[in-house]
Amino acid sequence: MAELSETPSASRTRITFFGRRNAGKSSLLNALAGQPVAIVSSVPGTTADPVSKAMEMLPLGPVLLTDTAGLDDEGALGEKRMEKSFAALAVADIAVLCVAADSFPLSATEKSALEQAKSRGVRTVLAVTQIDRCEPPPASLPPDGMFDAAVRVSSATREGIDTLLATLSAMAPSDVQPPLVADLVSPGDIAVCVCPIDSAAPKGRLILPQQQVVRELLDAGAAALVCRETELAGVLDRLAPSKPRFVITDSQAFAAVDAVVPPDVPLTSFSIVFARAKGDLALYCGGAAAVDSLKDGDKVLICEGCTHRKQCGDIGTVKLPRWIEKRSGAKLSFDWCAGSAFPQDLSPYALVVHCGGCMLPRREVQNRLRRAAEQGVKITNYGTAIAHVHGIDADPSTRMVVRRRT
Repeated sequence: MAELSETPSASRTRITFFGRRNAGKSSLLNALAGQPVAIVSSVPGTTADPVSKAMEMLPLGPVLLTDTAGLDDEGALGEKRMEKSFAALAVADIAVLCVAADSFPLSATEKSALEQAKSRGVRTVLAVTQIDRCEPPPASLPPDGMFDAAVRVSSATREGIDTLLATLSAMAPSDVQPPLVADLVSPGDIAVCVCPIDSAAPKGRLILPQQQVVRELLDAGAAALVCRETELAGVLDRLAPSKPRFVITDSQAFAAVDAVVPPDVPLTSFSIVFARAKGDLALYCGGAAAVDSLKDGDKVLICEGCTHRKQCGDIGTVKLPRWIEKRSGAKLSFDWCAGSAFPQDLSPYALVVHCGGCMLPRREVQNRLRRAAEQGVKITNYGTAIAHVHGIDADPSTRMVVRRRT
């Protein structure tokens, strides 16, 4: 069971190492981490899939270091490996391009990777590696404008490692993720967290969004009162005449919880507070409203940031499609994607419904929203959509997400 004190990967500063095969990516990551995280070998293509290590690295704090396959991998399998490398690069906060000192000038693929990173707002560092073997000719070095910083390093002698760490620390975002609920409560407030325990609930623990909300409430000096939807009425009765600051529920229980919570108590969901922190609640509300105008034959894309095993009655593949069709009154076509497999071309879809994004960094969620907006495709998230199809709408004009019956 994950401890509530552990920093989730999505809230860590993500530092991704990329470059050609045998450019010293794995060695540099290990030298920076101070431990053998990635396998090091002189055999090209040793790193097949992205390898990540979550750790505390002072003065950076909580980080996620990711090693990737070479950008010059070969064959059909190599193409798939490179796709995963670019996907890891897309969700990075800082990208470190590793180039061996004897391998300049940059290849077209390396330049393209740098350009893609910069276009997504990813900070970039050029790490000139293996300087214990040789020095690159000055004339072959790329111009400064291609990256945010450059460092000469040797993983073998550790020359430049401290400089690289200082450089990464200076580049790290000051706030990886805005608060979920800490700004909505004051010390001494009580918030009721409704956590259904059904066939889809993990055994022996709460799901990550619930864990993170409970921890934030505790850090803010508020009390987190946790119950199932079946015990909610009794809990509220015991609190009377006092009222909780708000009730937050799993989206799937919106209808049952809404029937119990008094109208003057704000009601929200774990997915909606993630929309506040990672996405764009106003944009999601507009996307949820678009459900009502869907027509027969329209295509809807349902996306999840994680890749959990689907179960009977799964929210994304079973419940959401049923609820959306019922609300719209249309016969629709659904596609699904998970993890990093978010389509570049969204034009076939009338609507995209995304999960709360608890496993994705805020940067990647924002990139997906930007892509939808650029292509004129409406997008919403699970909580906002589920609330809407059950006659409950979020109000993005207030700091606290409130409901109104429709």
